[in-house]
Amino acid sequence: MKRFGRMASFVLALTLGFLAASFAQDSAKQDAKDAGHETKQAAKDAGKATKKTAKSTGQTVKKNTKKATHKAAQKTDEGANKVEDKTKPQ
Repeated sequence: MKRFGRMASFVLALTLGFLAASFAQDSAKQDAKDAGHETKQAAKDAGKATKKTAKSTGQTVKKNTKKATHKAAQKTDEGANKVEDKTKPQ
């Protein structure tokens, strides 16, 4: 009878050990999947932020370039008018 009790305890412990190992394996697998999904989402978020920043920067550069070009053209015109006034016969 003692042998049967020991054998039953051993089988029970072995079964519980296999169940725990199986659960740990599934849990680790799911953790790896979750990490992969989170990494993918982080990459998508970074891409969106990069796109937004590039678009904003491009618009600012375009606006400032246009403004500077117009200002330079205006100053060139003013300079040409001054030269014309100085060279005009009186």
